[in-house]
Amino acid sequence: MPELPEVETVRRGLQPVLEGARITHLHLARPDLRFALPERFAERVTGRRITALGRRAKYLVAEMEGDLVLAMHLGMSGSFRIEGPEGESLPGVFHHPRSTARLHDHVRFDVTTGDGQPAAVIYNDPRRFGYMTLIARAEMETHPHFAGLGIEPTGNGLSGAALAPAFAGRAAPLKAVLLDQRIIAGLGNIYVCEALWRSRLSPRRAAGTLVKKGGRPSQRLDLLALNIRETIADAIAAGGSSLRDYRQADGSLGYFQHSFAAYDREHEPCRHAGCRGVIRRIVQSGRSTFFCLVCQR
Repeated sequence: MPELPEVETVRRGLQPVLEGARITHLHLARPDLRFALPERFAERVTGRRITALGRRAKYLVAEMEGDLVLAMHLGMSGSFRIEGPEGESLPGVFHHPRSTARLHDHVRFDVTTGDGQPAAVIYNDPRRFGYMTLIARAEMETHPHFAGLGIEPTGNGLSGAALAPAFAGRAAPLKAVLLDQRIIAGLGNIYVCEALWRSRLSPRRAAGTLVKKGGRPSQRLDLLALNIRETIADAIAAGGSSLRDYRQADGSLGYFQHSFAAYDREHEPCRHAGCRGVIRRIVQSGRSTFFCLVCQR
């Protein structure tokens, strides 16, 4: 499944085309993806202008005129393709390559962009694990897909003080707590490994050990929160965590994987200055964890 920085690169690639655009036609090649597509989907969105294209956790969120919001999830293999006057592009950078086979084009948005140009945005998904849903804006916070989501890992809201109540008294391993979407929304396996390495914290350490008596965050929890934000920011700037040659909407390549210090580097030397350890791989809750046994405590 794409990680948050990959979804953010998709959002940024789609934003110049979709934000301010009016949907002139919606073509559905099938009635469902992972779930059934919204009832009267075409009827409800045709003619509406998209006022903003945002992201919440790993969801793309298109706000429309009136009180309607279109939430979209890429699933395992979903991607968007833009067809416009200047040709075709595939926004986003992914861990696994995305399909361009027309056989898997399931949803097509024909739009008139904010500057009056015709364009099409096509959703392609070979495995059909992605999904789309329409939500009344007033119901966003209570909708099953969004209710209970934690802090976004991209802003100053993520801090040691904000995390301390969720960590206090927890004997669960740091890795498991950080992957809990009720605590931090959209944080995935790759970036948990990287942030823990930057913080020199063991993924097996009990989360509660980072909170002082009285519920105050320790310096190590403050540092972890900072490193999560910076790891995500660095990945977005590099174009995501793609491990393959995959082009963004502007033709540039994202190669954050060349900066991985822990993830997928089993048996390689630790990159912390002065550390003589090597990166090890263990399995936690069915997920691979990469870390240095020597300097991550």
